[in-house]
Amino acid sequence: MSSESSQRLFQLKLDPLTGNSEWVVIEDNDELPECSKEPLLATTSYLDMLNDSYRNKAFRLAIEKTVTKPCHVLDIGAGTGLLSMMAARAMGFNGTVTACESYLPMAKLMRKVLHRNGMGKAINLINKRSDELKVGVDIPSRADVLVSEILDSELLGEGLIPTLQHAYDNLLVENPLTVPYRAVTYGQLVESRYLLKLHDLYGIEEKASDGICLVPTGLDSIIHVKSQQYPMHCDAIMNEIKLLSEPFKIFEFDFWKRPESRRETEVQIKAIDDGNIHAVVSWWVLQLDREGTIFYSTAPRWINSPANLGNGNWCDHWKQCVWFFRGKYLPVSRGEEVLLEATHTETSVSYNLNVQVPQTDIRQHDYGIGDFQLLLSQERIATYGDSEWRLSMLEAVRNALHGRANTLCVVVDDSIFLTLLAANLSITSRVVSLFPGLREKGAQYLENVAKANGFSMDRVEVPEKRKTCLTLHDTHGRKVDMLIGEPYYYANEGMLPWQNLRFWKDRTLLDPVLSEDALIMPCKGRLKACAMSLPDLWSSRRCLGEIEGFDHTIVNTTLGACGELPSPKEAPCLPFSIWQCGEIKELSEMFTILEFDFLKPISSCHGKAEVQFTEHGMCHGFVLWMDWVIDAENSIVVSTRPDHRYWKQGVKLLSRPVAVAINGSKGTSEYGSAVVEALFEPASSELIIKHSFS
Repeated sequence: MSSESSQRLFQLKLDPLTGNSEWVVIEDNDELPECSKEPLLATTSYLDMLNDSYRNKAFRLAIEKTVTKPCHVLDIGAGTGLLSMMAARAMGFNGTVTACESYLPMAKLMRKVLHRNGMGKAINLINKRSDELKVGVDIPSRADVLVSEILDSELLGEGLIPTLQHAYDNLLVENPLTVPYRAVTYGQLVESRYLLKLHDLYGIEEKASDGICLVPTGLDSIIHVKSQQYPMHCDAIMNEIKLLSEPFKIFEFDFWKRPESRRETEVQIKAIDDGNIHAVVSWWVLQLDREGTIFYSTAPRWINSPANLGNGNWCDHWKQCVWFFRGKYLPVSRGEEVLLEATHTETSVSYNLNVQVPQTDIRQHDYGIGDFQLLLSQERIATYGDSEWRLSMLEAVRNALHGRANTLCVVVDDSIFLTLLAANLSITSRVVSLFPGLREKGAQYLENVAKANGFSMDRVEVPEKRKTCLTLHDTHGRKVDMLIGEPYYYANEGMLPWQNLRFWKDRTLLDPVLSEDALIMPCKGRLKACAMSLPDLWSSRRCLGEIEGFDHTIVNTTLGACGELPSPKEAPCLPFSIWQCGEIKELSEMFTILEFDFLKPISSCHGKAEVQFTEHGMCHGFVLWMDWVIDAENSIVVSTRPDHRYWKQGVKLLSRPVAVAINGSKGTSEYGSAVVEALFEPASSELIIKHSFS
């Protein structure tokens, strides 16, 4: 049964080609809305979590060990109801189970799962936040047992502490039983050139030779990553990490008692090698039962501990976390001790290293910028520090400006680098940067760095209000000579690579103000692909069957699973950092499916390509990305392919893996080639991918 009150949810839907948003209404009925061709819950972590067999088994064993007699069990953040069903079964269906799920689409899906498993009457489903529940109104009495799994990679980010605090104060009996029982966070000091590139633009840019100062001397903190933990599959960079300490315990969180909102601790750490401390890699270990016999660990694979044994699943829902220390680096010598200061709030954990910074690394204070900081993603900072990328952009803009005077240049996206390049390379040019995402932050940043980059702000303009297009009134009667972009749109790093075709849409809207010989940069885009073996990723996204004895087949379409789905349903294209996806192998050459001509207004496009397999193996899908052709001569191309780590790729997984081989040496059950075609429809912002094997 479920709560009687009618529920309604407003969910934001983004149009990636325009940047505009609209609200989709989700009503409390049996059906989920078809608000796009992508399943509503496909981009959530639910499917990956439910495919984590080690997690599922650990929770089942702990619940069966803890819930041994009829009682009242409360499940907070119940998801599909898996833990609730485990609890009901453990009691022989004689007790009371309350499943609390605040997210309406998930509650609707849980209702279907419970019905499929004949447990609709055994579990009381309530579509509310747990801090909205009231004893005697929503639930009959305080609960004897709490089962809950509201954990993220950092542990606290989903509101674990305030949720537990409210439950202990209002919803649980004194001294309740809990699953899990305890969690412990651990860390390790590391040196990694790759991790350094993700946060230290000031130090990396010192070696740049293009004359552009994104982080000028004296303003070294004007661009920074947000001070937070960054989830990452650290196993993927295991060979690029130098361990500078043994693992150390940071915090212990007991689920069996009311947690504190804030704690601080100090950990004395001895360096085990000479090096430069760039980051802390952290993880947690979950103890699910009181006796300490059932564990789950998110530790990287280089950690050998009993809690880490047997957890061989690659999964994307829980990763390790990386905390970047401010500054260039912190040098240590073998045997030297450093003091790590750790603080946790209700939702996060932060760190500080208390060591004496060498005189040579003390940085100048940021004079004149007050509290202003432009916070960018770690991938964006790494891109801006990449010398090859910077030189490509420098060459392209310099060539574009050659022979042009009094140029009106419009930067259509959120690229601060292209804005500085255009203003720096031509003392007669006027630059208009639209900054659709950065807005006033971008304008304020430019004001702070203009002098260091050799231009004055009277030649650079950022419109005060967001404009979908410019008019001749906005350009003071002048036609636009150059329209440029990377393309990059602020806060869109997690999207599919071709969704940056928003550049093409923006270019089309600006068509009326373009001069006849206007230069467009990039001039074209290419949709590229490669057939790949992706066993770990495919396993984490495969269709669900029975999970610990409970049928979950009904959730597959809604969660965007790959497998034998009812026609015409199929797994959607989803964004992933392929290099972090566990075991991967290229099975074909990289090939072009479709080309987009930005010299012309946006239009529907169709492309098809046949590819021969170059390796034997199991093909799990096609990885897709964009190559941006910057100049008309096709000599400067910026690729977002899988080995370029600062971009995500799109992945189209197959319903089932296919055995492939090189033509001429393939067996009767193997395929030697495949045909991939793509259809781009700007009206719906959709890119439809089809494939066949032969």
